[in-house]
Amino acid sequence: MDPFPTTLRTPAHKPALAVFAALGSVWVFVLVTLGALTTSIGAGMAFPDWPLSNGSVNPEGWLENLSMFAEHSHRLSGTTMGLITIALAVWLHRTESRAWLRQLGWWALAIVIFQGVLGGTRVLLDAMAVPGFHMSLGQMLRIPHGVLAQIYVCLLIAIAVACSRTWIATPVPVGPAVRKLALWCCGLVLLQLIIAATMRHNAAGLAIPSFPYSTADGHWLPAQWDFRVVIQFLHRVMALVLAIALPLLAWTVRRDRAATLAMRAAASALISLVVLQILLGAQIVWSLRKADVTTGHVVTGALLFATTFWIAWIAHRDAIEARRSP
Repeated sequence: MDPFPTTLRTPAHKPALAVFAALGSVWVFVLVTLGALTTSIGAGMAFPDWPLSNGSVNPEGWLENLSMFAEHSHRLSGTTMGLITIALAVWLHRTESRAWLRQLGWWALAIVIFQGVLGGTRVLLDAMAVPGFHMSLGQMLRIPHGVLAQIYVCLLIAIAVACSRTWIATPVPVGPAVRKLALWCCGLVLLQLIIAATMRHNAAGLAIPSFPYSTADGHWLPAQWDFRVVIQFLHRVMALVLAIALPLLAWTVRRDRAATLAMRAAASALISLVVLQILLGAQIVWSLRKADVTTGHVVTGALLFATTFWIAWIAHRDAIEARRSP
């Protein structure tokens, strides 16, 4: 039996809930940034235990040691994110009449719990070898952990946007070209993020040590191939695909007369993020994978995915809101 009476639920705008959801969608980027920094400096095993860090919630010296600071801050921010998501899911369930939005809240909670367990398991199984692979089982778990984080970001953005006054009150009758292309671009960016996570956690960021060419003497194709080179080359090919697809999406949005001012602004931001991401990717190679540049590249990738998803979510607003089942 539902402990929260449906009489308490309404689709009306709730300012406090909207602000809280928005803050949650901002805080998640703190979590992503700290996770990216932890991986960039190789601090994922700064503490060999979990859920505590060296047996404590406040391990000695963690504020003075960069590796310990990165990993412990990541754990603390993840715990904070979990508490935010619990509050958000319960708040939505108690007050929101839109069934699909309540379900998104519970999905977000399920993912953040699974992410915490996945991150902890990665630590606990770090020493477990997998026959035929150079990575341990724990190290392999870093890949789904990184990918799922991107999906979680989009879920929080979807919830925050759906709670806003503009979403509730303003139809967005954009054309099918925007809706279809936005979905395709979301899929392409997600595919690139999966490739990037696989590359990053297989230490393949410098498998091709020159840019834009694949060899020092100016050839586009690598002289030798192995798994790391293949995944790095695929990452570059997908970057080229996105350098075409995302500006095309931005152009399509700006041409659609029904697109809101916010959608047009997001389309412009999309182009800027694409350019920045390519420059950061190049700088990773040229700087021999400096930690700050690599972290910026990961965070910009998350922002790129979030912006693309936001455009797609807004473009499908009318179809989503048509789902009024209790």
